[in-house]
Amino acid sequence: MPTVSPDAAPPGLPEDAEHVHSPARAPSPHAPTPSSGTLVEAGELLRALAAPVRISIVLQLRDGDRCVHELVDSLEVAQPLISQHLRVLKAAGVVHGERRGREVVYRLVDDHLAHIVVDAVAHVQEGRHP
Repeated sequence: MPTVSPDAAPPGLPEDAEHVHSPARAPSPHAPTPSSGTLVEAGELLRALAAPVRISIVLQLRDGDRCVHELVDSLEVAQPLISQHLRVLKAAGVVHGERRGREVVYRLVDDHLAHIVVDAVAHVQEGRHP
């Protein structure tokens, strides 16, 4: 099974983390099928995560809370664009904003969401050959 070297790990993964790509498994005949409403909501969540800037924001927030100007500085993206992407992530329930004085500080609502993004980035990096 191929592994990803620590230098190829996506941002935010521990240096000693080893990710192993698992082959696809056939669904269990006994596994319950999620409701159509659940599947629709999962699709909406994945659509909300499906933009490079939003992926970068989630990776940044995985390391801790950030205000908009910190995201602008670290991602080198214009403030209006960062704010627009944060609105999408907030509407999807991915991030939560809390006002602290004149600033709004954003955090991830759930670590599971960061895992989705980190796993997607790791999967893409596994497919690349040097």
